[in-house]
Amino acid sequence: MTDRELIQLSADLGARLLQAGATLTTAESCTGGWVAKVVTDIPGSSAWFERGFVTYSNAAKSGMIGVQPGTLASWGR
Repeated sequence: MTDRELIQLSADLGARLLQAGATLTTAESCTGGWVAKVVTDIPGSSAWFERGFVTYSNAAKSGMIGVQPGTLASWGR
C-alpha cells in the first residue's frame, strides 16, 4: 500500500467514524507509530482519533495494552 492510498483510506475511515459518532484508537508495534502519524496528518482527525500506543517491547505490550503472555510467546519477537 502506498502512502497516498493509506492517507485516502484513513480519511475515508475518519469520515465513517464521524458519521457513526465513533473514534479510533491504535496499538502499534513494528510500525513504530506510522499509522497514527498518517492519521494525524489528516486535518480535523482529532475529532475521531482518540489516541495511539506504540508498544514495541513485550513488556510494554503486556503492561500497557494487555497482550496475553501466551500470545507474546507465540508471536512476539
